[in-house]
Amino acid sequence: MTKCYWTSAQIFINSVQLFQQILRMEIEPPPGGLELEFEILLSGNALEFLVELVSNFQQEVDTILAQRSARKAHLDLSGELPGFSDDTAHIRNDPTWRVRPAPARLRRRHVDIGDLAPCDTERFMRALRSPAQGIQVDFDDGNCPTYYNQIKGIYNVYRAVRNQFHDTPPVSKAPVLMLRPRAWNMVEHNMMVNGKEVPGPLFDFGLLMFHNGKLLFENNSGPFFYLSKVESYLEARLWSKIFLWTEQRLGLPPGSTKATVLIENILATFEMEEILYELREHSAGLNCGIWDYSASFVNKFGHRAAFLLPDRSKYVNMEKRFLRSYMDLLVQTCHRRGALATGGMAALLLPREKDGALYRSVLAAVTRSKLLEINAGVDGFMVYDLDLVEPMQRVSGENQLLELREDVAVTPADLLSVPAGGVTLYGLKYNVAVGVLFIEAWLQGRGHFFYKGQVEDSATAEISRSQVWQWIRHLVTLEDDGRAVTRALVRSLTTEVLAELEDERERRTLLTSARMFLEVVQKSDFPEFLTTYLNLDHTFLKNHPAV
Repeated sequence: MTKCYWTSAQIFINSVQLFQQILRMEIEPPPGGLELEFEILLSGNALEFLVELVSNFQQEVDTILAQRSARKAHLDLSGELPGFSDDTAHIRNDPTWRVRPAPARLRRRHVDIGDLAPCDTERFMRALRSPAQGIQVDFDDGNCPTYYNQIKGIYNVYRAVRNQFHDTPPVSKAPVLMLRPRAWNMVEHNMMVNGKEVPGPLFDFGLLMFHNGKLLFENNSGPFFYLSKVESYLEARLWSKIFLWTEQRLGLPPGSTKATVLIENILATFEMEEILYELREHSAGLNCGIWDYSASFVNKFGHRAAFLLPDRSKYVNMEKRFLRSYMDLLVQTCHRRGALATGGMAALLLPREKDGALYRSVLAAVTRSKLLEINAGVDGFMVYDLDLVEPMQRVSGENQLLELREDVAVTPADLLSVPAGGVTLYGLKYNVAVGVLFIEAWLQGRGHFFYKGQVEDSATAEISRSQVWQWIRHLVTLEDDGRAVTRALVRSLTTEVLAELEDERERRTLLTSARMFLEVVQKSDFPEFLTTYLNLDHTFLKNHPAV
């Protein structure tokens, strides 16, 4: 009788085929070089869990996205502006409710490391060894969601939670892992359930929770999340349902999952109390930033001349009325409800030469911007550069939950006040360069890049392409010489930018990136998210096939 020996890979393939037949699931083979990682992460039990998760919530995700489109269409057709809804006034007017107190490890998060794509193993390990309070483990803005990057990144979290990296502290002693899945606008091309590509955030969240949720909880270190690009309290309600379902399915206590919601959209600003209320059992607070939020003005109102956003390099900063009001209201809202309020990420990079004037200038600029946030009452903020962690820890103090900001009285007019200012040639060229270079980075499988002394990611790419699109649409004139910002001018400046960059980069990819950028900023209808546009583009998919 001939014996049959099954390898682990054969057993895995057979189990996957069985689940495909039973659960109507399709998944692409592992990315090259990640066969072992894939086998560990996409086990039979993990796939069963993912299919259940997606099957339970796919329809509600579709509803959320349809509601976004309907809301945008209503604003466009009616000419109305957002405000604080009468329908939810009872939540805002009830002074008695609070979010559940944050776990001990979240109460002192002065400085987090931001934009950390976990597929970058070396940087991830450096962050784990750092004295930072937390790490934004980023599958969204700072990450390019290729199949390889997602599997590699999720597996690196798996390793960190199990203390499998050399010379790194155990997860209970390392900086807190704040896991940031993709936003609702992103899909995972490499997995289908019931005949549809699965939502990117459910793929990320599902695998992260299935493999790490219990271990993080047992080590008093999670599971903790960042939630990107939430636009309404209904979306927060959906996340709450997902958390509760997952906790029950994995045997975790209700409310053990905590999430910080990034308020990156002007519409969400009018619903911050409602968002906290929906997540009151799971809330780790709210976060405010600058560029995704500013870009949302163009996204929602960009065709209106009254919402023409001026040059961000000269006229847009957190001291402007619309951004300062947003930050003040976020801090007041959070502290009123017992939730933490965190600030944005410092994108500047410290020069290597520590004794020079440039080093002192950069450090002073970052310190000034973070003191502005601290004085507004934030409980912590992020930096990209790991060398900024310790200097910024010396600036920050204890959390400011008792700083209730009763002096703040923000109105809709405050939140919707567009700053005065024009457009400079420098600002236009800078936006063109950032947009082109971000697309180039994505085509090469990277979610962020460095330019002129700072890190650029999808948030800065969004505001860059949004401003160029809006300036073309409204034929604004340059302060420098009175020229109108036309399609022809943008094309000409793009050629100049390419000439300046060509010596440092691969010409073919750069030219492709420039063509894609021009395509986006010349469209009649504003593409809602640059990342969605790129994620669905043939060029990107061709550069990053599943196999």
